[in-house]
Amino acid sequence: MPELRRDLVRDSWVLIATDTALKPRDFPINKNGIEVNSNGALCPFCEGNESHTTAELASLRKDNSLPDTPGWLIRTVTNKYSGFKLEGELKLSETGIYQSCNGLGQHEVIIETPEHNVEFHHFSVEKIKEVYEMLKARYNLLADDERIKYIQIYKNRGLFAGASLEHSHSQILALPLVPKNRPGIEAYCKKEGRCLICDILNEERKSGKRVVIENRDFIVVCPYASRFPYEAWIIPTRHAEHFGEISDEELMSLSEITANFLQEMVRCLNDPSYNIIINSAPINCAYNAGYHWYIEIIPRLIINSGVEITTGIYMNPVAPEIAAAMFRENMAE
Repeated sequence: MPELRRDLVRDSWVLIATDTALKPRDFPINKNGIEVNSNGALCPFCEGNESHTTAELASLRKDNSLPDTPGWLIRTVTNKYSGFKLEGELKLSETGIYQSCNGLGQHEVIIETPEHNVEFHHFSVEKIKEVYEMLKARYNLLADDERIKYIQIYKNRGLFAGASLEHSHSQILALPLVPKNRPGIEAYCKKEGRCLICDILNEERKSGKRVVIENRDFIVVCPYASRFPYEAWIIPTRHAEHFGEISDEELMSLSEITANFLQEMVRCLNDPSYNIIINSAPINCAYNAGYHWYIEIIPRLIINSGVEITTGIYMNPVAPEIAAAMFRENMAE
């Protein structure tokens, strides 16, 4: 029988098919959709096309090359089409029952490689570490601005994950307010006096059924109430609220476990679109304790239907226990 499981982090429900599972080949969307701009159009993220982006904010370069010129390895720019600007102060306004505010904030793009056809899951451990180092540096720089209250790091790979360009890149969104996307974290800590993610980590280690892989600093699990088939989380075993607190040693551990899992996930699931999301605590404001940063890796194999949109209850045709077992078995080979 299917189970309706509670997602403690988001305080919502997920219907899990516990006794059967669709195979990766059975999903209606099992292609990465990279045809989004394979029509010969100029790619603004390719080396040599630096003039087609906004001015460079930061970069990793070779041979002392100049900003906004070729010779870079990783490059950070502001999103050319963003409605956010890091100017002035936040101003709220009301019109009758409606509320609005100005677009205070920052939207940055981290172009991860000058090579057009090299994907994040193709990167070496060392290259992934360089990307994470850039993300950490940008996170901490943005966190120094008192106007910023929340920083979301994310990656969309493939058409069905929301990518509009196929060239490998990540994004950082710095917001002047805290989104209410994980209400269960604060509620659990208020009720139990403990960190929810730490308790999830302990529960998963005790059970072992949903653990995929673990190294000295991180563990990969398929979460108990997975909203998406074959969804996985990378959880740091050391309690820390902010991604920006990660040490250099932990960056290497994270890069190793990311490379190991992501390469296997892409192979097992027939090269899917996917999202990578780094969740951290709010910044520069008062908030309840209990936050613990972690990473979500979400293969995009199905499209949300009317039931998810209207009720908020997700339908997952692959139990996380089955997903974790498949990943473990394939990674052991």
